[in-house]
Amino acid sequence: MNEHPVSRPLRPSDRHGAPRRTRPGQWVLLALGALLTALGLAALVSGLVLAGAAAAQQDGRFLTTSPDRHQTITYALVGPPAVLDVGDTRVSPMPFLDRLGRVQVRVTAADPRQEIFVGVAETGDVDRYLEGVAHAELGSATESGDDTSARVPGERVPDRPGNQTFWADTDQGTGTRELVLDLRSGSWTLVVMNADATRPVWADLQLGARSELLGPLASGQLVGGLIGLVVGVPLLLLGAAGLGRDIDPRTPPRGTGPGAALAGVPDRDGTPRPVSPVRLTGFLDAGLSRWLWLVKWLLVIPHLIVLAVLWFALVVTTVAAGVAVLFTGRYPPSWFSFCVGVLRWSWRVGFYSYSALGTDRYPPFTLARADHPAELEVAYPERLSRGLVLVKWWLLAIPHLLIIGVLAGGGSTWSSTGDDGTTTTGWGPSLLGLLVLVAAVLLLFTGRYRPELFALVMGINRWVNRVLAYVLLMRDEYPPFRLDQGPVEPRPVESPPHEAAAPWGRPAQDRAHDRAGDRPGDGPGDDRGGQDPAR
Repeated sequence: MNEHPVSRPLRPSDRHGAPRRTRPGQWVLLALGALLTALGLAALVSGLVLAGAAAAQQDGRFLTTSPDRHQTITYALVGPPAVLDVGDTRVSPMPFLDRLGRVQVRVTAADPRQEIFVGVAETGDVDRYLEGVAHAELGSATESGDDTSARVPGERVPDRPGNQTFWADTDQGTGTRELVLDLRSGSWTLVVMNADATRPVWADLQLGARSELLGPLASGQLVGGLIGLVVGVPLLLLGAAGLGRDIDPRTPPRGTGPGAALAGVPDRDGTPRPVSPVRLTGFLDAGLSRWLWLVKWLLVIPHLIVLAVLWFALVVTTVAAGVAVLFTGRYPPSWFSFCVGVLRWSWRVGFYSYSALGTDRYPPFTLARADHPAELEVAYPERLSRGLVLVKWWLLAIPHLLIIGVLAGGGSTWSSTGDDGTTTTGWGPSLLGLLVLVAAVLLLFTGRYRPELFALVMGINRWVNRVLAYVLLMRDEYPPFRLDQGPVEPRPVESPPHEAAAPWGRPAQDRAHDRAGDRPGDGPGDDRGGQDPAR
């Protein structure tokens, strides 16, 4: 059996307009624009977060955590040492330290009648005070607040903490006690005890902080983020447009592009049968390797790195194209070609790897059409609805997104809570992942990929890509709720050439070539796993 499939001739549409090689300069523009845009977005988001934090600490307020209950049967709760090095402020005063940050500690005894003590001192002094005294370390408590797992044993009973003179800051009494700590060099430890040095210790702790530098930092992040977006987004869009022109230099005239009129060919009863504007094909290789699928996750890593950049650029390009459609009703052709190229590249990688495992031929690093078992085309629309662009990518797509989330999503998770309060979480694969796993196991042990299983895998991938094209604003036709299985798109019932235009914008002689190639055996069950009638 032949280990490598025989190369197929390119489609007529490829022969009539071979794409040019993409120029390196366009890749540089795209990569640089994606980097600047990503950094700009990150800086903008962090600037907004910092601005919100700065607004929350106005009027001297602190940014605080929620109260955390701690309880121990020992004599003290001891925090981990905090080591600071801000220089010797006695020799070289640093007035900006007050603006750099201050820390707040609030402690409330669980029993309102119990006097609580909270103090901060140098770590060495605390260690000497609690030597031989049973205490618990903060930061290692269980979710229930019980600090028994962090207990340090001891037999000595400590003296009252308020009688000690080594504390740098202290507060004690009933109700909520509070410390506000300035930044000072040294190793400092927080101690919480009952004021009468008894046990157990049961209290709620709340930490807070504030910094006068949050406002300036927020302003700097916002300005830097805006600069990154102003420079990065145009570079990214220019690079995407250049790549789109390189991979598809033909710009369809108005009203004559493929898919411009998708009324389709009338069915036998006279009702127009729709033609899908998304054409996804995949031909199963004969003689697939039994074991190569075990390492394909490693082999596709270079593709995944490139696709991460391309998909980021695709999202930005889609937003810009949506604005263009909103005002003009047309999708810029160069951006459209770029988006199709990204989907095409992604489908090849998925077909090679774990979306189908349909071929052992390594996917090419190109956005353009190529002689590969997996291909994808999206018909360019003449016009798009201005109103649908606002709702179709989220509201109208919700039913499809829910379905493909089950069919081909990242898997399903479930959780259950037992009688003891513990929560168990599990994970299950998606239907597509399960089907590909079954195909991989069968391939490993039998050396065969079941044709009917492959047809179902192709149907799920075809549904996913139709929804993607709709969500990415590339088409207005609502995706059908059906699995069109098999290696090629189903074709409508054709009429004589004088009754309807050739589908996909191809001449009538190419359709005759299709009918000549549509013969028994051209399906997923033959030696080639199906051959595209148009190839």
